[in-house]
Amino acid sequence: MARRVSSNILSSPEKWQEQLYDMLLESIPSSVLLVDRSLRVISANRNFLEKGRRNERSTIGASMNDVFPTPILEFTKIEAKVRRVFEQGELLRGDQITYRAPGIPTRIYYYTVVPVKAEGRVECAMILMDDITEKVRLVEQAHLVQMRLANVVEYANDLLVSADAEGCIVTWNPAAERVTGFSSRDVQGRAMFDLCEHGDQEDMKSMIQQLARGKSVRPRELRLVASSGALIPVAWAFSYMRDESGKVSALVAVGRDLTERHAFEAQLAQNVKLAALGVMAGGIAHELRNPLSVSYSAAQFLNEGAPDPAFHAECVQKILAGIERASGIIENLLRFSRPSEVGNTKIIDLVPVVRETARLLSNQGALQKVTVTENYPAVSIFINGNVSQLQQVLMNLIFNAYAAMPDGGELKIAVLHEDGWAVIVVRDTGCGIAEANRAKIFDPFFTTKAAGSGTGLGLSICHTIISQHEGSIDVDSVTGKGSTFTIRLSTR
Repeated sequence: MARRVSSNILSSPEKWQEQLYDMLLESIPSSVLLVDRSLRVISANRNFLEKGRRNERSTIGASMNDVFPTPILEFTKIEAKVRRVFEQGELLRGDQITYRAPGIPTRIYYYTVVPVKAEGRVECAMILMDDITEKVRLVEQAHLVQMRLANVVEYANDLLVSADAEGCIVTWNPAAERVTGFSSRDVQGRAMFDLCEHGDQEDMKSMIQQLARGKSVRPRELRLVASSGALIPVAWAFSYMRDESGKVSALVAVGRDLTERHAFEAQLAQNVKLAALGVMAGGIAHELRNPLSVSYSAAQFLNEGAPDPAFHAECVQKILAGIERASGIIENLLRFSRPSEVGNTKIIDLVPVVRETARLLSNQGALQKVTVTENYPAVSIFINGNVSQLQQVLMNLIFNAYAAMPDGGELKIAVLHEDGWAVIVVRDTGCGIAEANRAKIFDPFFTTKAAGSGTGLGLSICHTIISQHEGSIDVDSVTGKGSTFTIRLSTR
């Protein structure tokens, strides 16, 4: 039977062996039950007694039928298994037992039956029962979490991709299949950069290399090539996972298809352009009137018959110059009014883009008594950009400057080249922007104009366009003195 170690001094080797046995039995974290060949309990440790809410008197000498509830005996067939251990003399690994003693919550045990031999004969069998209730509960919780995560991945609208540390695709969710047209089988094992548009592949490679070194990367937009050959703009956010040794072992990417967003932004931008054309109408009419008036006067002289050959040639030259000037104005208007294609960029000289835009709006400034000063470098500044989009940004900033100077003022437009950056500066002497509003001016639909006078989308679209050009736009303003908008774009 179970014994407890006495604090008395041990008097003999036999006494020491008995106390050592008791010490070992009581220190074992498992529940231990020792039964003889007649399946009666000859020893039980404290763990078994406490968890079974039993005492030594009712347990020691009792049969297994009396110790275990009938449902457990019938379900596990543990008595037959113990008899087999006595017959065969071999250890038997059992199974789980779900046991609930009176007054305590249900517990789950895993049991093993160990033969205890003396001179080659099995004298008794030791039943070891380990409480695995918490382990089973944790496994069930982990399985539940796994099922929930699987459902998130399965039904998410965003692209969810996992890859190894080298960026080779391991999993590819249904949203990714739907957006790209590639099945999970098609892409498994392929490098992620291999699915990107050629111009974005190096950026994807660089991001994966940084993640593999355990460095964070900022979210960015990269284009995927769909199975149809179409380019899909995707906003990617990346993270990495480490193994037990702290080494990066996997990458996780979440991508959002921006196709609809870009289409919506393009429509908004087009609406803003058309609104801008309405505001420009007066200035454009004045801009066209000058070359047309000169051409008309020269044509009248020719119609009347200019006798002097030199004067005749001059009239012809005036007409041609006027037509060319009017044609240039109309071409600029047409270029500006066309819908911009997101991502359609090329190497351009920034200086003439800014100069032509400022010139197109110069008469609008003259009508509002605004003096426009321009400063451009003598050399070209090349960037990778979209002319129509950049014109839209400049026109929006210039119009805002005019609106800030209803009683006239001064507008300065400059293009600079600073440390690998092309810098555009638009500075006015208008009313300025209140400090409380400066942090919000690039937010969509934020406006300080009266209802019906503005959409609040102009500066938001400017910010989006410059961000798509991988540049920045900042504002510095003093109330009552004016505002300065600074755009920075990487040069090529």
